[in-house]
Amino acid sequence: MTDPLPAIGALHAQLLDAWNRRAAADYAALFADDGAVVGFDGSQMHGRAEIEGQLGEIFGSHPTATYVAKLEDVRLVGPDVAVLTAAVGMVPPRGADINPAVNAIQVLVAARHGGEWRIESFQNTPAAFHGRPELAERMTEELRAVPADQ
Repeated sequence: MTDPLPAIGALHAQLLDAWNRRAAADYAALFADDGAVVGFDGSQMHGRAEIEGQLGEIFGSHPTATYVAKLEDVRLVGPDVAVLTAAVGMVPPRGADINPAVNAIQVLVAARHGGEWRIESFQNTPAAFHGRPELAERMTEELRAVPADQ
């Protein structure tokens, strides 16, 4: 049996690529039919149609920042379920550097459906590190060091 963990990292990379291309349909297609998203601001989306619709509105109404990611952990929690954790930063439209104010930790839960991995749940949580500015600075520096082709 092949190691499924690289497939989970690739699934996350595809998710961020779809966001960076502002491709709502491609983004939503990575989810299970009843997949769920909790956004950076706490907004929730349930199911592919709602995910695609809300992201389409977001992408259509204003420019969005581009993700930069550093994979932190990928592990199986069952034979067909995996959890991924990543640190992410965002480069504002027409910007050249990460905006540390919107750094986040992402958690993706994926399940294998008929041999294909789909996102069941995706959460994007602000990495505010209240009262610990050194952690925020370290995270930003680590994200700045991520190769541009990732």
